[in-house]
Amino acid sequence: MKLDSSIAAVVTGGASGLGEGTARRLAAEGAKVTLFDLNEERGQAVAKEIGGAFAKVDVSDEASVAAGFEIARAAHGQERIMVNCAGIGWAEKTARRSSSGEIMGHRIEGFKKVININLIGSFICAAKSAEGMLHLDPIEGAGRGVIVNTASVAAQDGQMGQVAYGASKGGIYAMTLPMARDLAREGIRVNTILPGFFETPIYEQMPPEVKTSLVAHLQYPNRFGTPAEYADLVHFMVSNDYINAECVRLDAGARMPPK
Repeated sequence: MKLDSSIAAVVTGGASGLGEGTARRLAAEGAKVTLFDLNEERGQAVAKEIGGAFAKVDVSDEASVAAGFEIARAAHGQERIMVNCAGIGWAEKTARRSSSGEIMGHRIEGFKKVININLIGSFICAAKSAEGMLHLDPIEGAGRGVIVNTASVAAQDGQMGQVAYGASKGGIYAMTLPMARDLAREGIRVNTILPGFFETPIYEQMPPEVKTSLVAHLQYPNRFGTPAEYADLVHFMVSNDYINAECVRLDAGARMPPK
């Protein structure tokens, strides 16, 4: 799909990190971009900078997502590109002993929250976007649209304490092929990116020594990735019409140890 001003895109989590990098790249290529995010102040600022639109959206809430798409489509028309970057991190073991010997189990509400935002939120946005794309006429050779979801290397290499996060990202990884098969006859492609360590707000809050220890698990380059590098892969998945139903690791060769 060739990007120009006739193409509309929606990017969740677009106010920061991977989502912001993606929104900026798509806009730079000419697309009309709407950002979904809960951070209204930052989202409005980024949208203004890229000449796009913003909608305050809770991706885990179906009504909020539907309202967001109404805003996006009123501003730019039906999107042909849907990129899911919204998500949260979480660290908690299935069960554990405290330093005093107290036995504690994983907080179930915490597990549900991660699944609701990362997995169910991605599905809601992808499904509602695909429904809208079905109303479009296909572009010759490029179909009706493309969906790019964001999983994580934790989908395959989940570490200790990542049972909720790994499950949420593993679900995104697993739904790639069946979703692509569901939408194939309609000319809608679906791909997933599995990022490793990137310069995002989650990792920026880490102490320097923690980031240094994480870099030790990389092959090359020995550094965190940038949102611009993530956006490069999104652009490739959007513009290359022959890539479909693929899950691609973007991780500098990292393979995660147990902890």
